[in-house]
Amino acid sequence: MDFQVHYLEYTKRYPAKYEALFQAIKDAITDGRLPYRTRLPSTRELAKLYAVSRGTVNVAYEMLAAEGYIASQTGKGTFVTRKAAPSGQADRPAVPLRFSPWGKRMAELPMRSFAAGHKGVPDRISFHIGEPDLTVFPNSIWNKYLYAQVRMQRERWLEDAYETAGHAPLRRAIAHHIGRTRGIRAEPDDIVIVNGSMQAIGLLVMLLVAPEDPVVMENPGYGGFRHAVLAAGGKILAASVDEEGIVPEDWEARLALVTPGRQFPTGHVLTMERRLKLLEWAFRKGGIVIEDDYDSEFRHRGKPLEPLKVLDREDRVVFIGTFSKTMLPRLRIGYAVLPRSLREVFVKAKQLFEPHPTAVLDQAALAVMMNSGQYERHLRRMRRVYSRKYSALLDRLKGRLSHLFEPVESEAGLHLFAWWRRSPEQFAEYAAACREEGVQWSETSSYFVGKAGCSACFSFSHLSLSEIEEGIERMVRAWQRI
Repeated sequence: MDFQVHYLEYTKRYPAKYEALFQAIKDAITDGRLPYRTRLPSTRELAKLYAVSRGTVNVAYEMLAAEGYIASQTGKGTFVTRKAAPSGQADRPAVPLRFSPWGKRMAELPMRSFAAGHKGVPDRISFHIGEPDLTVFPNSIWNKYLYAQVRMQRERWLEDAYETAGHAPLRRAIAHHIGRTRGIRAEPDDIVIVNGSMQAIGLLVMLLVAPEDPVVMENPGYGGFRHAVLAAGGKILAASVDEEGIVPEDWEARLALVTPGRQFPTGHVLTMERRLKLLEWAFRKGGIVIEDDYDSEFRHRGKPLEPLKVLDREDRVVFIGTFSKTMLPRLRIGYAVLPRSLREVFVKAKQLFEPHPTAVLDQAALAVMMNSGQYERHLRRMRRVYSRKYSALLDRLKGRLSHLFEPVESEAGLHLFAWWRRSPEQFAEYAAACREEGVQWSETSSYFVGKAGCSACFSFSHLSLSEIEEGIERMVRAWQRI
């Protein structure tokens, strides 16, 4: 059977195999390479052709059938049911789209890259940030809870079908967890489940920022904050960061986005004195502080300072947490603890984009896992694992590479920030030499507004101790070469 689609090319753009196969076949149909009424290979044949599982092919075929591109006929096979665009139509000049002001701002923003370095590529060691250690994830426990929810879905699906704020038992479990472990007093109604922390940030910025409004952000800081503010038409007020965290000022603004528990990317912890000044500023200006608590649950030493939300007596702080680092990165479950003044309007905004909650089965399984105590057992184990890796990386950076990098020690988190000790030209040359040796790290230039010294972020969470050692050894060899 003559069946050729550019599946391998699509795997570079789509990490999920089923999605790559779906897009490859869909494009082959729309551009005429797979004409109307073409008989497609069986799932077994296609799985063998592209070295994927039959389950992957089944999912891709189901997606194509759902969108009307193919249809199966019992005893005959699967056929293309959509015709390609008429010849010459694609060559006609297109009428330019007219964007809204928001659409124009979005078009001007650069496309953000979320590539995780060379993870999975043989003989490559990537210190890129973003991945937890999945080798010690309690898969059997998680699968047990998830499958239990699958078995009950027919009986219970209506319970959450229109609960935009998220699965109620999970909101109760989160309220209990953050109250016991972080000291945050919150009712389940104060909590909204979101599809990752960035969804909460985007919705809050859309609700609170008008064009030309100034917004306070840490410099350096998380790029997702900046993109959300610029998309809303706001202006960035870049606030300085030192070893005590963000430096408070009397900003003429009413919104600040901060990472007080562990400043991103440097890892500095905001001191108690500055926390109180930040809250006093918010009260005086009638403003809101968005507190992003992205990975400070993994402490290596010391006692954590109370979150801003604990100190908030005027209901001015939004606390955002995520399970992407503590559970599976692709779980995409986060939550926002909202002031009462924001609860209803936030749910209405989320309802506009997501009237039905997503990943309800995952939410239900996570609630059971938290209530059973297994979630906190998992966290305790991961703290021990990550503390050993943190110490190993810090010791080697301070020992073998101290002439090149000045690491910033941190009490928590999954990566180390380090300043480059030499010239920018040498930094670029050294990074290229490291890539040739098969080792990379996360660049930090996009985290800064304006000029800044060269620096790097080194994640240790997803690497074994031997991989950390080998990565440092390669970095030593790279410097010796140049």
